[in-house]
Amino acid sequence: MIPSRKLLVLIAAFMLAGAPARAAEFYTEDLRIPMVEAGPQGLEAFLVRPVGTKRYPLALLSHGSPRKFEDRATMSAHKYYGIALEYARRGFAALVVMRRGYGTSPGGRVDSVGGCAKAAYLPAAAVAVADLRAAIDAMAHRADLTTSGMIAAGHSAGGFATVALSAQAPAGLVAAINFAGGRGSRNDDDVCNPDGLVQAFATFGKSSRVPMLWVYASNDSYFGPDLARRLHDGFRAGGGNARFVAAPAYGDDGHYLYSVAGRPQWTPYLDAFLRERGLGNDLLSLPDPLPPPRQLNEAARAEFARYLASLQPHKAFAVSPNGGYGWRAGRATTEEARRDSLAACMKWSPSCTLYAVDDQLAEPSQARSTDQSARARP
Repeated sequence: MIPSRKLLVLIAAFMLAGAPARAAEFYTEDLRIPMVEAGPQGLEAFLVRPVGTKRYPLALLSHGSPRKFEDRATMSAHKYYGIALEYARRGFAALVVMRRGYGTSPGGRVDSVGGCAKAAYLPAAAVAVADLRAAIDAMAHRADLTTSGMIAAGHSAGGFATVALSAQAPAGLVAAINFAGGRGSRNDDDVCNPDGLVQAFATFGKSSRVPMLWVYASNDSYFGPDLARRLHDGFRAGGGNARFVAAPAYGDDGHYLYSVAGRPQWTPYLDAFLRERGLGNDLLSLPDPLPPPRQLNEAARAEFARYLASLQPHKAFAVSPNGGYGWRAGRATTEEARRDSLAACMKWSPSCTLYAVDDQLAEPSQARSTDQSARARP
């Protein structure tokens, strides 16, 4: 594993209403997971954990797969920061791993299921499991986390990969969570070779004995309630240990229940599952909102609220003395976020300074100037 950046994010907040204040710190790190099949570049990964001297149990997080192949290149481990943070808040070292062919992880169509009518799911599962095992092997040598008592969780194709991993459970895996897991959805309520997908889950169930939680919303457009039940029945018939939760409808498409916006609905399922197994710690708080810059008008304050709500590292907010501003999120590094937010601000104001970087107030920095006239615009 090759660290490319280390960042400390200070979070000072209250636990629950009426509870005493508790300061929480989270550490994030970009990684490349070494894997021979992925070449010298390795697999893209992103780690989020509480700050401390203890070794935190690993939570291995697996992403989904877009219906369009070309959309895979736009994916990023950073986009799952909000999800990873939920596991870090519960005392885990959460690792988001981009499998081969997704984001900046090399691999092309290595996990293809082939033609739709005869989609072959087990070979695709083997590819995903190999990637996840490579990540586990890399994490096993770290001093800040442990693979003993680890959990795995995944969404959609990542849920499919997590179930497959449970069938070849690595040492130390004690629980797994499958949110809307499956493969082969090419359109709403249209899955390639659904019988083959059911058979794949039945095959996983023959050797999977890790306690699992499965959550599928009633209005999932990828894997609807009838198919989801068939997947679970096939898995259980082989001896698989999974509790099925038929979650209520979520938004316009329940496939995206497992999201930052859906936290109030899916985290109670997660907490109950972890609590039954004595896993996780007391819940650490989310970041306290930063106060808006004093010079912002009402419309600009609403834009700053959007900045705070963004959970895509790395981000920065720049402001000028007369109320001009600019911000950018989802950058590869904090340096890029700083640069791009200053450039956005300076399109409208002659002098801009950084006000916030990620979830912290920025350190004092030099003003930047341009010849452009001052305007308050996003």
